[in-house]
Amino acid sequence: MATGATIHTFDVQLADVDRGVYEDLSLRVARHPSETDPFMVTRLLAYCLEYEAGIAFGAGGISSTEEPAVLVRDLTGRVTRWVEVGAPDAQRLHFGSKLADRTAVYTHRDPVKLLAAWAGKGIHRAEEIVLRSFDRGFIDAVATKLARRNTMTVSVTEGQLYLELNGAPADTRIHEHRLD
Repeated sequence: MATGATIHTFDVQLADVDRGVYEDLSLRVARHPSETDPFMVTRLLAYCLEYEAGIAFGAGGISSTEEPAVLVRDLTGRVTRWVEVGAPDAQRLHFGSKLADRTAVYTHRDPVKLLAAWAGKGIHRAEEIVLRSFDRGFIDAVATKLARRNTMTVSVTEGQLYLELNGAPADTRIHEHRLD
């Protein structure tokens, strides 16, 4: 018998000064049995850092090829933002970039290796895709603080991310890389 998803709840206070986004969020995040804690933390941060009306967690990244880990839809249901997490392949980025107005990738992996893997591949509007990463060890350190019920504050100012998860503070620079 297959093991089902584990539900984690997050009460998040989001203050993204760089984008002018201030929200209190109550999120239920389903963690697939094959999903690692660092992947889930990165997926949650991608959601917070891309937050806008119409955002949702997709079925993608773990068990679906139809949707990314996070996506934004407009009022008509059209996908306007395609947000991947981890190390998606070039074909998946190509598909997402053709479908949505904006495509981004958030990773807990080595961004240099990802960029090398995508180099020379036919990716639609590759120059517009943003790859975001965090300081080495940040995601792993945050992942050790996960519980089933979580309180979290996320503050972003001048490209610096300040996070507190269940009372444990952490901070990192948000690094942006461009596909060439």
